[in-house]
Formats: sequence, structure tokens, C-alpha cells
Amino acid sequence: MESFLERERGQLPLWLVAGFGAGIAAWFALSGPVQWSALLLLASGTAIGGFAVEGGRIERAVGWLGLALALGCALIWLRSGWVRAPVLKRPVVTEFQASVERVEPMAAKGDLRLLLHPVDSALPPTVRVSIKADGAPEGIVPGAGIRLRARLAPPPPMALPGTHDFARDAWFWGIGAVGRALGPIEVLRSAGASGLDAVRDRLDRHVRERLPGAAGTIATAFVTGDQNAVSDEDADAMRRSGLAHLLSVSGLHIAAAIGAAMLLTLKLLSLSERLALRFNLVLVSAGAGAVAGIFYTLLTGAQVPTVRSCIAALLVLLGIALGREALSLRLVAVGALVVLLIRPEALAGPSFQFSFAAVTAIIVLHSSQWAKRHLTRQDDGRIAGFGRMLLGTFLTGLVVEVALLPFALYHFHKAGLYGVGANLIAIPLTTFAIMPLEAAALLLDAFGLGAPLWWLTGKAIGLLLWVAHNVADARGAVVTQAGMPTWAFGLIVFGGLWLCLWTSRQRLLGLMPVFVGAVAAWSTQASDVLITGDGRYLAIVAPDGQPMMLRERSGDFTQDLMSEASGFDDVPGLLASAPFGTCSKDSCVAVIRREGREWRLLATRTSTRIDWEALTKACADADIVVSDRRLPLGCEPRWLKLDRQALSRAGGVALYLGSEPRATSVSERLGEHPWALTEP
Repeated sequence: MESFLERERGQLPLWLVAGFGAGIAAWFALSGPVQWSALLLLASGTAIGGFAVEGGRIERAVGWLGLALALGCALIWLRSGWVRAPVLKRPVVTEFQASVERVEPMAAKGDLRLLLHPVDSALPPTVRVSIKADGAPEGIVPGAGIRLRARLAPPPPMALPGTHDFARDAWFWGIGAVGRALGPIEVLRSAGASGLDAVRDRLDRHVRERLPGAAGTIATAFVTGDQNAVSDEDADAMRRSGLAHLLSVSGLHIAAAIGAAMLLTLKLLSLSERLALRFNLVLVSAGAGAVAGIFYTLLTGAQVPTVRSCIAALLVLLGIALGREALSLRLVAVGALVVLLIRPEALAGPSFQFSFAAVTAIIVLHSSQWAKRHLTRQDDGRIAGFGRMLLGTFLTGLVVEVALLPFALYHFHKAGLYGVGANLIAIPLTTFAIMPLEAAALLLDAFGLGAPLWWLTGKAIGLLLWVAHNVADARGAVVTQAGMPTWAFGLIVFGGLWLCLWTSRQRLLGLMPVFVGAVAAWSTQASDVLITGDGRYLAIVAPDGQPMMLRERSGDFTQDLMSEASGFDDVPGLLASAPFGTCSKDSCVAVIRREGREWRLLATRTSTRIDWEALTKACADADIVVSDRRLPLGCEPRWLKLDRQALSRAGGVALYLGSEPRATSVSERLGEHPWALTEP
């Protein structure tokens, strides 16, 4: 072990960043203060023991790793308390005055989403309210004062075990309530958008005027980072085809902006013989690229993925200026550490994980000896050079897809399988056609000459959307996973880090935890019944995997939620039409057969009063009873009763009706985290 660490001494600093991130991840995974304190004590004791024992590199590595774990856990724990803000206790309908902090157009839904600071001290200091865009009065811009009537509610918790936790995001954003405006809105104090906000708004309107329809929404996302205008159909096609990363202003877009600025600066300055001979124009162009990258990051709202990519790009430029290797795992580690020190909660989001997993996989591939021999440009002719470039592009896409597969399955329960082929077309199309054409069109619009380039931009974006929709609709384009245990996901991530961060043959040992985690994820039993925390929406998973919904009127969000949670890549069905379901206007009874046993489930679906004797008799005949109302004490099913009172404590529930029946709930997943469910 000592000789192994001596050979890998250059890689050890990378594991400090990994340990720091592991401490943050452990805080999210563990349930409450007792476990967090135990982790801090264990990690601190390990660090003290490693530093206190006189020894070699093993003891020092253990000490530093224990210290990194403790610091990561302590930082996110402190951060969760630092951002604490009042949260609304229960839904209310109220009229209040507020100042507008941010306005986000949701063009696909016809809404505007407002981030407000209410004047009323009885409300949380920050709330988010949606209004209809076509009914919004003039003057609703950041800095304006408005009066409105709205229905506000606490930020919605995780809907089902393992789904996205918006309440966690709202906690770290400081949002204490969300809701929708009711009736007209009065502008009390007008304000004009200023600075970059004004530039962003003008660009947004200008691009959509020049490119109406779907092409304009994609073009707006490239320029201002606003994805809210993209229709659900286009956004879903981009996700299913593995092209969703193009809509988020991140590494590709920052690299294109900085590269264009560097190239333009270098070519223009080199026209002067005096400048070319007296100055290091590469260094000057790198400075211009840095300015362009920072401006583009601020223009697009300085979102976390953009800031992360900008930091990485600036480090690359610094490496160029210092004459050091620009792309390395140390660059990735420094970028990750900077982000985690500022926003440690970003680690729990898919954006952070996707970005760093993809970049790490790319660097590991191209820094390998095999890649240096076969993919590096050599003097062997244009045809061979083009073949190397094509092979490198294909392998890069393949490695990225494999690296991102477990993250996509864990967070979204689905992943595209044809993303490699789609990206082979989409990335060059975006980098070398769409973005340059759009930038040139915006520049020529100052002289009234941009119309031809806007036409070409629209055609290029149309081709991008054509690729996305055709790949998304292809047979077998998407693989689904109903659920992945957190421990199995953790094993896969650990194995991937072991493969990437070491350089000797011992790195291949990382395949073992990857294999164990993948087998565990694949063999995980899918849930049989899914119930939301309000008890209104229930789905029973049919033998073919299709979720059968209790209520006929369910929104697109709920249907997508049930499909993703059950690992089904299509529209849910209706329980009333299922062969195992019998429904009346007020309730449904389903007979679920699993592993030789029958389960009888009773669920109500209206608020109509049911006769007490009939209800108690039906409960006694059922194994499981689910209702969005409070059921009487006399309702005693054979196994489980989930009424409004029980669900208010448990949140969403997933039932597994195998040989050992069990139920998992949102409250179990959240534990005692500060945004967890509280009983009203």
C-alpha cells in the first residue's frame, strides 16, 4: 500500500476534493443531527489518529481524508442553518404588497414567474408567484412594487420517494412560499430594468421577434440561458435524445464564446506587424477570452452550471498563460472545490454531478496512453487525420454517455441510449453553425443586415430539433429504471472515482463496486403502488409496468411523475379500465396479485360522503385503504391505512407487495433535514 501511494502521490490531492464532496453527500444521505454528529466525530477522530501516528504516506492520507470528510459535512450543515428563512406553515389566500426581485418568462406555459419580497411581515421574506403572461400589466420588472392577491402554500416537498425535492431547493434559495396570483395585479411603483437585466430582457424579446416559434425559444436559451420558453415537447425530445445539455449554458457554450473571442482578437491584432512582434498575442487573446466568458456568464444570469463552467475555463486560460497543461484532473478538482466552497448544496443536484462526471470522463479518456497514441494528431495525411478526429469524437461521446448513465437513471429514472450518435451531429452543429450564426446575426442587426443570418439560424435550429425528435422517437431510445437505492448509486460513483483518479493498474479494482452497484440497481424491486402525499393521486403498477391512475383528471406533471417513478416510458393508463380494477364514481377497488398472494386495495376519489357502515365494511374487506380525507377510527384494513392524517406525516408513499411487503415514505427519505415534512 505504501509503495502504491508513493507511485500515485500526484493523484492524492484529487482524493481530498473527493473526500470533501463525500462529507457533503453524507450529510444529505444521513437522516439527522445524531448521525451527522457521529460522522463528524468519526471523521475527526480518524484525522487526529492519522496525523498523530508516526508513519508514512498511508497515515497522512488517512488523516487528510478524514479531515476533508469532516470539513465537508460541517460546511453543508452550517450552510443549511445560514440560509434558514421563514417558511409558510399552511396554505393561505391573501392580498399583499411586494417588490419584484426577478421575472422569469415561462413562455411554454404562458406564465410569468415572479420572485417577490412581500412588505407584509406575516409572510416569508421571499415568495415565488406565477401569473398569466397575457394578463400581466406593464411595468412588472425587477425593482417594481406591486399589489396582488394570491394563494400561497409552503414549497412542495418531494412528491414520491426518490423523486426531485423542490423543498430542498427552495430552502437553499430562501423561498418560503410558492403560489399563483388570483385576479388583477396593480403596479404601485414602476421601475425600469437596468444593467445586465435590461440587456437580457431586450435580447430575449429581440431574438423571439426575429425567430418566432420553436426556433426562437432554442435561440433564446443559447443567448440568455432562459429555458422556460422551450415547449414541453421540445424539451422532452432533447432529454430523450441526450441533447438536453445544449439548452443549459455550460461548458460547450462558454468554450464557444471564449474561443470565438480569442480567435477574433488574435486575428485582428496580428494584422499589425508591430503588435505581433512586440506582444504575446496569445496571452492578450486569452485575456480577451476571459473577459468574454465572464460577461457571457453574467449575461445569462450567472446560473450554477454557467459559473462552474466559467471557473473551469478561466483556469484553463490561466494554465495557458503560465505555460502549464491546460486540461487536467487537477483543473476539475479545483473547479469543483471552488463551487462546493461557495454553494455546497450544488453537490446534491444533477447539474453539478452531470457536468463534473462528463468533464472527468473526457479528461481521463484523452490523457490515457492509448488515446495519446491513437487519437493525437500526427503527420499521416488528411484522411487519417479526419479519421482520428471522427474516432475521438465518437469515443468521447460514448465515454460521456456511459459516465452519465447512472446519474440519469438515479435522478430522472430514464436515460437516452442513442445520445452518442445524436451528439455527433448536434455538438458540431451548435458550436460551428448555430452559435456563430446567431452571434453574427445579432451583430449585423445593428446595421439592419441580420435577416439572412437569422433565416440560416432558424434552419440550423430546425435541423437540431429534427435530430432530437427523430432520435427521441426511435425504438429503444430510452432505458428506464424504476428506482435505484442510494447505497447502490454511491457504490457506482465510488467505483467511477477509483477508475478515474488513479493511474496504475489498481484502478481496475473500481470495476468491482461499479458492478455490484449496477447489479443491485438492476435487481431492485419496482414499487407496486404509488401514492402522493395529499392522497389525491394514486397509481397501481400493472404487470407490464404501466401505472394505472386512480383519477381520470390528472395533470401532465402528475402523469409524468407516476411514469418516471414506475420506470415506464409512456403515458399512464386508468385504473377504471384495468382488468384488476373496479371503479364507481366515488371509489375504486383493485385486486393486486403478487407472488401468489392477492392484495385488495380500496381508494376513494371524491369528497362525497360515504355511509359509515358501508365504509367500515369495505375497509374490513380490504388489505390497504387510501384516501385524501380523514377516515373514521372504525375503518380498519387488514394491513395499512393511509388517510389524510397518516399521509400528512408520511408524505408520498411507495408500496412493495412482494413476499415481504413494505412501505417507504418521503418522511423516511427526508429524515430530520431542515426542509423535511412537519405534522400540521
